[in-house]
Amino acid sequence: MQFNLADIFETVAGSVPDRVALTYEGENFSYSQLDAEANRTANLFAQAGISRGDHVALFLKNSVEHVTSILGLIKIRAVPINVNYRYTPAELEYIFTNSDSVAVVVELPEHQRVLASLFGACPKVKTVIVIGEVDAELVAAAKAHEVSVVSFDDAREQSPVGEFDARSGDDVYLLYTGGTTGYPKGVMWRHDDFFRKPLSGGNPYGEGARQDLAEIASAAKEFPELSFLIAAPLMHGAALYSLFTFLTLGARVVLRREFDAEKVVEAIEKDSVQVILIVGDGMGLPLVDEMERRKDEVDFSTLFSITSGGAIWSTSVRDRMLAVKPDLLLRDNFGASESGNDGAFSIDEAGNLRMPPSPNMILVDERLEEIPAGSDDVGYIARIGNVPLGYYKDEEKTARTFPTRADGTRLSVLGDMGKVEADGTIVFLGRGSQCINTGGEKVFAEEVEAALHAHPAISDALVVPAPDARMGQQVAAVIATYPGSDELTLEAVQEHCRKTLAGYKVPRTIVLVDEVKRTPAGKADYRWATTLAST
Repeated sequence: MQFNLADIFETVAGSVPDRVALTYEGENFSYSQLDAEANRTANLFAQAGISRGDHVALFLKNSVEHVTSILGLIKIRAVPINVNYRYTPAELEYIFTNSDSVAVVVELPEHQRVLASLFGACPKVKTVIVIGEVDAELVAAAKAHEVSVVSFDDAREQSPVGEFDARSGDDVYLLYTGGTTGYPKGVMWRHDDFFRKPLSGGNPYGEGARQDLAEIASAAKEFPELSFLIAAPLMHGAALYSLFTFLTLGARVVLRREFDAEKVVEAIEKDSVQVILIVGDGMGLPLVDEMERRKDEVDFSTLFSITSGGAIWSTSVRDRMLAVKPDLLLRDNFGASESGNDGAFSIDEAGNLRMPPSPNMILVDERLEEIPAGSDDVGYIARIGNVPLGYYKDEEKTARTFPTRADGTRLSVLGDMGKVEADGTIVFLGRGSQCINTGGEKVFAEEVEAALHAHPAISDALVVPAPDARMGQQVAAVIATYPGSDELTLEAVQEHCRKTLAGYKVPRTIVLVDEVKRTPAGKADYRWATTLAST
């Protein structure tokens, strides 16, 4: 059977209609209520002229309307476009035009004004759906550029019943990924592949994908009423994967307007949160700081797992979380917008990230030939099976990232490098694009960052190459420290790193900053760090 994401959600809503599907800022919505709101939203979009295959940009922070917009669009076979709401006007113009968005859903007045300034550069945008009060500047610009403005409030007048066309597993979900360098790229997923890979076939805690909608309905009834807090913004791929995964299971998704460590910790007790999704140390560090501060005030008894995806999650942060609650299950997911959920890392005593053997993950050389288990060769980690169609409107990058082998097998090769041990375990070394070549020796930034994060005074760090006249490149670190810490010296950093790293991997220079720059989703800004370290 070919699965469609909207069919799956409606099946679950019909199976567990009275179960809580979404908790947003303390307000609960059952599956039947959320489905009805999504139907109203879908009908509003259809009335506004949005139809099958149309791309609609969601220029939004987390909200109930953000969730119903995603669901409403896929119900009418339109395509939601995730937008980083902290992008500059130039980056927003790029994503609106590159995605061929015909409509934008927007809320905040400052976002409306930025959008108003871009109408002239985004001629395909013909409709704007505004949540809340419409800004006068947007109204004037829309009139000048013949753009229709629709109030999201009008959804209340729409029918809560959905009468939609039959859908297909070939419908496309377009997920934009910012990564750490360059402009965002739109990853094209077939709905069926999205279900089978990022959503683990609807069975993330078991073996084998669900076979049909009846099995999904039955599994939702049997699944415990798990409460899952997504700390990341919904414009982030890891958050979208989690949203769909847990709505497919019939679980309860807890959302906050934006990431606030204090509010997340309060929600653990208030909303009986059992699982929290974070994005690496960018969220993990402030979260564990708050957990330590409130450990004698907040009841953590319901919390049994913290999961991270999309960024480095250091051992030191995990150890501090376990010190607060020793029975926590910590899961470090390995995946990407271009590959979906690949499974969970484990960490060995040397701090190496390890992936257990999997038929869907191999190591290949530059010719895409598989590197045999037990080889000492370093290669590229490649994913097989349910691979995205490619990057939207970028055949060159598609061919490079999603190559086809001589036997016809398509791969997803993102530049992650590793070694494969005799039993098939893959040891992750780092992203090739973040590899530093110092005098011919290869240094992976992630490995050095993990060592730095283990220093008790370091709150965050990025490792980048800096020019070196003799070695070509040298290892440089941009470091932020905890308030009240003693002044950190290069000598102290080097002494700390030499305990776990070979000498050539130890930073030769450091730049101290008040805060390491990251995206709202916790992604490292390596361009910023490289510029800083090179001046």
